[in-house]
Amino acid sequence: MRILDRSVYLGPSLYAHFPVIRLTLDLEHLEDWPTAKLGTEFIDSLLEALPGLNKHGCSYREEGGFVRRMREDDGTWLGHVFEHVAIELQNIAGNHVSFGKTRGNGEHGQYDVVFQYESEEVGLESADLSMRLLHHLLPLELQPESVRGDEFEWEEERDSFIRFAQRRELGPSTASLVKAAEERNIPWIRLNRYSLVQLGHACYGKRIQATITSETRHIGVEIASDKEETNKLLGDLGLPVAKQRLAYSEREAIRASNRIGPPVVIKPLNANHGRGVSINISTDAEICTAFENARKHSRAVIVESFLSGFDHRLLVVDGKLVAASKRVPGHVIGDGEKTIEELIEIVNSDPRRGIGHAKVLTRLELDYQANRLLELLGLTKDSVPEEGRIVYLRSTGNLSTGGTAVDVTDILHPDNRAMAERSARAIGLDVCGVDFLTDDISVSYKVGGGGICEVNAAPGFRMHVAPSEGTPRDVAGPVMDMLFPDGSPSRIPICSITGTNGKTTTARMVSHIFKMTGKVTGLTTTDGVYIDGHLTVNGDMTGPASARIVLRDPKVEVAVLETARGGMLRRGLAYRSCDVGAVLNVQSDHLGLRGVDTLDDLAKVKRIVAEVAKDTAVLNADDPHCLKMADHTQSKNLCYVTMNSSHPLVRDHIRAGGRAVVLEQGMGGHMIAIYDNNQHIPLMWSHLVPATLDGRALHNVQNAMFASGIAFSMGVGLEDIRHGLRTFDTTFFQAPGRMNICDDHPFKVIMDYAHNPAAVSAMVDLVQRMEPKGKRTVIVAAPGDRRDEDVREIAKLCAGKFDHYICRRDDGLRGRESDEIPMMLRDTLLAEGVPADCIEVIPDEETAVDHGLKISKRDDLLLVFVDAIGRSWKQIQEFQSDEVDAGNDDRHVPHAVDLDGFAGFEGFDMAHDMEIIQDERGVRIAAQEESD
Repeated sequence: MRILDRSVYLGPSLYAHFPVIRLTLDLEHLEDWPTAKLGTEFIDSLLEALPGLNKHGCSYREEGGFVRRMREDDGTWLGHVFEHVAIELQNIAGNHVSFGKTRGNGEHGQYDVVFQYESEEVGLESADLSMRLLHHLLPLELQPESVRGDEFEWEEERDSFIRFAQRRELGPSTASLVKAAEERNIPWIRLNRYSLVQLGHACYGKRIQATITSETRHIGVEIASDKEETNKLLGDLGLPVAKQRLAYSEREAIRASNRIGPPVVIKPLNANHGRGVSINISTDAEICTAFENARKHSRAVIVESFLSGFDHRLLVVDGKLVAASKRVPGHVIGDGEKTIEELIEIVNSDPRRGIGHAKVLTRLELDYQANRLLELLGLTKDSVPEEGRIVYLRSTGNLSTGGTAVDVTDILHPDNRAMAERSARAIGLDVCGVDFLTDDISVSYKVGGGGICEVNAAPGFRMHVAPSEGTPRDVAGPVMDMLFPDGSPSRIPICSITGTNGKTTTARMVSHIFKMTGKVTGLTTTDGVYIDGHLTVNGDMTGPASARIVLRDPKVEVAVLETARGGMLRRGLAYRSCDVGAVLNVQSDHLGLRGVDTLDDLAKVKRIVAEVAKDTAVLNADDPHCLKMADHTQSKNLCYVTMNSSHPLVRDHIRAGGRAVVLEQGMGGHMIAIYDNNQHIPLMWSHLVPATLDGRALHNVQNAMFASGIAFSMGVGLEDIRHGLRTFDTTFFQAPGRMNICDDHPFKVIMDYAHNPAAVSAMVDLVQRMEPKGKRTVIVAAPGDRRDEDVREIAKLCAGKFDHYICRRDDGLRGRESDEIPMMLRDTLLAEGVPADCIEVIPDEETAVDHGLKISKRDDLLLVFVDAIGRSWKQIQEFQSDEVDAGNDDRHVPHAVDLDGFAGFEGFDMAHDMEIIQDERGVRIAAQEESD
């Protein structure tokens, strides 16, 4: 049994709308060994190792269902068992996951195993441990030779995995804040392997690291970290604090203790979690020992008066006390029979105790602090304390050192509450933990005494969220309410655009429309990531990584995300939902790759965008595959786009008050019209959109219709949509590689990135409608990873439509031979009746483009299908035509005109009769006709 492939999905994918891992598992010879055949010994051993499997419901959806499946007459296959083991392993490590499914993939003995995860690393490690566990539980004769004889200690492996998971999961305080965010539908992104988390998207984003927030003032943290300064500030305000002195040597510590008066507390100046703290110190020897212990954590050491009483943590958020907890130092209670070491083992067996912050409580440790306190009591780890005697192993009540917590919020005296809130304001912290020592927290400090020993920035929430005794408190909720007050946004508008063709241009159109409204847009395309129109990351950026760049940028107000098939198949989406999801078309491209073999398979991938749209799904009603997606979306609204004004389904949808964008024939041409809520809204004539080339580029007419539907569904005003479309063209600056036209030569050049039959067909049809006076030449290619039938279809679409053909390949061969693609194109053209003398094979793209430019003459049209967009456009722009050099291009070279010579002509008025037109080629003079 081995893992052939693994994919980690960050968000919605083909398998689920939440993070999952997919493994391709080959059972090999174990395909013939279902659980029933392996026998009860295997099943019993598995359940002994992972007793939690007894609770798995599986397809029976009831406790014990999975075990029932394993024990049935036919049993179940090990791929299915592997799935449940990976899920259970994550659960014992503290990751709460439950989803999984296993299906055969059509190959003998191979299964696609899908299971949920919370941490990517933990999920993948659970898969590796599942494999090792199952191999070692198999009968010896079925075990792989690689594991036979290996030492496999299950308990050690399990505990090592749990520690591995704990090192990678969010701490309890951060986890409680993330949970509170999820309950309020606030999105979050983990920014590193530790506790740095972004709450909210882009310009609405806030950050937390543990309980430090983006609103926490640095100066407040600095003051709280300096215990001496904190003590002085609070004391100057008349708040109850202990007397303090700062010491840098043992001698200074002894002198400070004498001045304050023993007993004293010795602690580091700027440590936390109770590290290096020693209390109730009186003798010089004790002072020296405690000083050295504190110096391990800080160069300077605090010596302060010892305040008796219980240690209380008072938590203040946004100036208001939200919880109070009494902390009891880690301890054991004698029974007159067991040693202290044995009693510690019993306490640590409590399932609530774990390593570090992994669980509600932390394990007790026999370290320096514990042994020092035992020594002061005249005890050792082997001592047997009498029944009922409490033996403290820590001098402070920090949960991180094994202490317990009792919630006392409801009995807190109002004076003590006010004291804590005033202390937090004095230090200047939005989230603040005030450590207060007193015998009775229900009695005012003005009567019962007590004092503040510390004020903490980034206080832990664990003692309040899950106290050992008392009522759990929602302390993360007030933090969320502070960061995101009621009614304030946390999400930016997101539109996700997918389809086989047109998605880049449509995404650019939508981004341009929003930019014209003054919004800062984050745009992802096959060209790169653009923030407010500026290219920030170059390359094909249409997957989840690029989406995260946009959603993390603090400047972005609207996200326009081109979403490609490849990214969804490899990693899923980077967001759980989008406001508007648009599917432009589903056409033959990339088939035969990553398990997508048919148009139906491709449609299922593209459909993910429509499935996660929460407000509007924008679908192509003229594409049957897109039309079917309407049954799978949960969006509030459905917007159809059609170029057929008689479309029966769209007509019924409009009559029912639905939304649609329709291309309608009018006296002045084709009108793009929006229907919504029984209203008919003429938007604009298609020929007024520059990107449509006076309406001749029908594919861009459709792209403009989708951009209109998306923008309208996202609340953009009609005039803003019109303005955006009228100022968007297909220049290289606005849409690189998308129908870029160069008129700087005596001939016309059209450059396009079309790389599949449907896109090539659209460009070939456009050339036919343009009707050039000269010859038509095409430089044609196809990506190497396309199916042979797709490559041939591209050639067939071009055959007979041009006067000359240049066949080339892309720079990246993608598994093909150097001239395999151009020769396949050539052979297909010949088979379609194209004369051999009209076809040239020039494999290198740069050489092919240069040759195509050189053979083009006046009034010709050269259509160039490119792969290296930037390089090819530079070639086209910098090409020097012989005709231009000879001065023969009178269309583009401005002539000097002596306007004064017209002054002698009767009736000539320059201001009335002449129009001066300035464009990028120079100044032209045009005479206006007289009106008779």
